[in-house]
Amino acid sequence: MANLGYMQLVRHCNQYCRICSNPETPYVLDLETARRELDDFAERGYQGVILTGGEPSLSAIVPQIVRDAIDRGLSVRMITNGSRLADGALADEYLAAGLRHYHVSLYSSRAQVHDAITCVKGSHALACQAIGNLCGRGAVVNLNTVINRLNCDHLDELARLVIERLGGVRHVVINNLDPSMGRAETNREMLHRLEDMEVSLHRALTLLQASGRTFRVERVPLCYMAEFAHASTETRKIVKQEERTIHFLDEKGTVRQTSFRHAKAEVCGACTLDAICAGLFEMGHGYDAGELSPLFVDREAIERRIRSAPGEDSSGIAGQAGVH
Repeated sequence: MANLGYMQLVRHCNQYCRICSNPETPYVLDLETARRELDDFAERGYQGVILTGGEPSLSAIVPQIVRDAIDRGLSVRMITNGSRLADGALADEYLAAGLRHYHVSLYSSRAQVHDAITCVKGSHALACQAIGNLCGRGAVVNLNTVINRLNCDHLDELARLVIERLGGVRHVVINNLDPSMGRAETNREMLHRLEDMEVSLHRALTLLQASGRTFRVERVPLCYMAEFAHASTETRKIVKQEERTIHFLDEKGTVRQTSFRHAKAEVCGACTLDAICAGLFEMGHGYDAGELSPLFVDREAIERRIRSAPGEDSSGIAGQAGVH
């Protein structure tokens, strides 16, 4: 198992993503509290910690948190929009502290679409520059994206961008939009139908697989993943009986997640993958149960593939400004 913990360092951000479901607050994590949270992860035998926000690079204590985590035997990652890591000096500071694994958010292959989502002109260029800076310095760089109405029809273009121009990226995390909170709830026009993403998602995963890259997909029911069911974040955690702990910087406090199941439709009961499918996140609040349909495929073959996968599981990296 690869249990990973999340720490929100800040709840503010230097971008204004229309799809963000992580409401902004003035709270900032202090070093003393951070160390208690790291102790919690270490005592639970977690493999690592993921630094998130808001935009975590806005925190002044990142290098010290990284060093403290490593001292406790925890691996460290950061989810970031990349804008500040386009500065090579900051990248060097983080790398010197031991932070060598990053998840950089990029929402489209098309600069104008990405910038329209973040509401910051030039943010696409900065994210790509950050990826180049980090890969060029030997860091592990994954790419995060969030499916929404503006990009749902060209996810395969983003896969091609990774393959053709961002060659150092070897792992991609694709999250379905969470429409329940923050700007994502306000900007309802950003919500897509599942059928809108089906073809381009399949093309994207096919391209990534053919290129030898790994990938995870979160909050997408298995009837929209078919041959890629093994890459579902929730399915992997259900099969492997993993958990994750999130230390929030708001009234939610600490959340320990041991169940990864969402709502199901009546037709799901006939599906051979029902036991390992999470269902549909926010069904009824944004997504329609009428878009779900049963599959009749070999569940045990999928479970065997998940259990036999070598090495560290890179799943479970939630999108939209970290976790929510």
